[in-house]
This record gives sequence, structure tokens and C-alpha cells, in this order.
Amino acid sequence: MTTAFTPIIIDNLVTAIILLDEHLTIRYVNPAAEQLLSSSKRRLLGITLPELLQYSSLDLDLIAATLQSGQGLADSDVAFVIDEQRQLLSLNASPISWQKNLFVMLELKPIDQQRRISQELSQLAQQQAAKELVRGLAHEIKNPLGGLRGAAQLLEKALPDPSYVEYTQMIIEQADRLRNLVDRLLGPQRPGIRKTDNIHLVLEKVRQLIILENDSNLVIERDYDPSLPEIDMDTEQLEQALLNIVSNAAHVLKKQNGGRIKLKTRTAHQALIQGKYARIAAKIEIIDNGPGIPAEIQDTLFYPMVTGNADGTGLGLSISQNLIDQHNGKIEVISWPGHTNFTIYLPIQ
Repeated sequence: MTTAFTPIIIDNLVTAIILLDEHLTIRYVNPAAEQLLSSSKRRLLGITLPELLQYSSLDLDLIAATLQSGQGLADSDVAFVIDEQRQLLSLNASPISWQKNLFVMLELKPIDQQRRISQELSQLAQQQAAKELVRGLAHEIKNPLGGLRGAAQLLEKALPDPSYVEYTQMIIEQADRLRNLVDRLLGPQRPGIRKTDNIHLVLEKVRQLIILENDSNLVIERDYDPSLPEIDMDTEQLEQALLNIVSNAAHVLKKQNGGRIKLKTRTAHQALIQGKYARIAAKIEIIDNGPGIPAEIQDTLFYPMVTGNADGTGLGLSISQNLIDQHNGKIEVISWPGHTNFTIYLPIQ
């Protein structure tokens, strides 16, 4: 009775169950695993886990090693990429014996939705703290810079020898340069003139600017949803926000052949934005096939002065986030080697 009843229990679990042999070949999947992997049992059985995954944040050799060690493996935050779709999962791998053979049983639970909600709330708090820190530093820096510049101007007028003017000019120029840097750190602090417009017109302008600035080897694809409603926006600010992101991608792709950027728009329903659900929102994706963003900076990517580019200032994405935030939207990013996707959500009234 128990033996016959076991398959029924496993097939009705909401947890995805995958059975692997010593070569990590899939020998069994339950219906929950079929749904999670978006594939039928017929397609999955007989292929290896490495063949199925385009990317895994977990070293798959650790799963195979459970058969030799006899010890289970648990990881509460694993990213699998299957058919260009990232799955955030909680994973448990246990060695089991079945029909005189050893197998690894994988238990996979999606954590994407919970992780997104938790991550967004954490990011909102961190971003606010970062903004307050930058504003405080800007205030402390700009005050002495103003005094320094004013003193240099007064000194210039009192100098007996005109040949010394070049030194006072140097002080003034450097003070102005630092003031401009602080202003860029702060970014625009209030929305400009809003009007209802088509986001595709903004994307097309960005696309043309990138094409003019880069060589012909870079391919920019368009995948627009023509039914996307118009948005109440400051077109110049959104253009700057999008341009910063696309420019970063184009800069990285200069170093590789076959660089591609895709600009994609869709309508999103019940999108979680700034802790609230928007009934309908514009979803704008900027996807590239570059080397990916280093894992160590992904969580702080939108902070001022954080950059993976040796030649960059680390201000572009921070400014983009500020501008999107002023439109009551949000930016998300997912990245792995060969794929980076920035997604912008803008609520539609």
C-alpha cells in the first residue's frame, strides 16, 4: 500500500522533484518540476542538467559530489537560466538509493516573487539612505567650494602681476569642476514639464543617438508593443535615463564581436512598483549579450560611484534611477555571462 501510494504523493507535491543519476542525467520529474522548467516529461527525461541550463549560479559538480560524500546539499538562493528565463530557487539535493542504484533527488522551490518583494523594499530603504548621505556630503562640499572660488576671484583682482592670473584661474576651474561633479551626484531633484507621449518615440531617439556614436558592428533590435498606451512623462528626463543604460551596454559591447542590444516594450499588469501594485504599467527592457555585470556589484549597481567600467564615473545608473523614481517607476536588473537585462516599469494612469 505504502509503495503504491508514494508516486501519487510525489506527483501531487507543489515542490519540484527531479531525480538525477551519477552523470546528472534526468531520470524522473514530477508535474511541479515540469511546470517549473516549462517542459514536458518527455523532453526532460534523458538529458543532463548541464544541457538543460544555460547558466547556474551553483557549481553543478557539488550536486554530483553528494553521491560520493553521502551528504546532502542545501542552498537557499540559486539562479538557474532555462530558455533565457531566470529562475530563483531554493535547492536541496539528497543522495537516495532506488532499485539498487544511487540517485540525487533535487527539491526546487521558486523564491522569485518573495525575493523581489523583499529586495525591492530593501532597495528603497538603501536608496533613500544613499540619497540622504549624498545630499549631506554635497552640502558640506559645496559651501567651502563657494568660499574657495570667491576668494580666488578676489585674489585675482588684487594681484600686482597679471602673470599670476593663470593660477587663480586654475583654482576657479577646479572649484567649478568639483561643483559640477557634486551637482551630477545629486541629479535632477524635481520632475520637469510632463506631457502625455509615446515611449517608443523616446526609445527611437535613444537608438539613433547610440547608432551615431558607435560603429556599424553593433546591432540594435526593436521589439515594440504597438498597443502600449501613452505615458505622462518628461520626455527629456526619460530620454536621459534610457540613454545612460543603453550607452553603458554599447560601451561594453565595443570589446566583443557580434554585440546586440534589444529594446523591448510590453504592458505589465499588477506590477509591484515602490511597494505598491500598479494596475497597468509600461515595461521597458534593455537586453544585451555582453559579458554580464560582476556579481559583487549587482546589489549596489545603482549607488553613486559604483561601476564595473574602469573608465566610468559610476553616476549614469544612479541618475537614471533618480529620474525613473521621479516618474514613480522602478528599475530592475538581472545578469549572467552573455546576458544582461535592465527592466523599467512606469505606471500608466
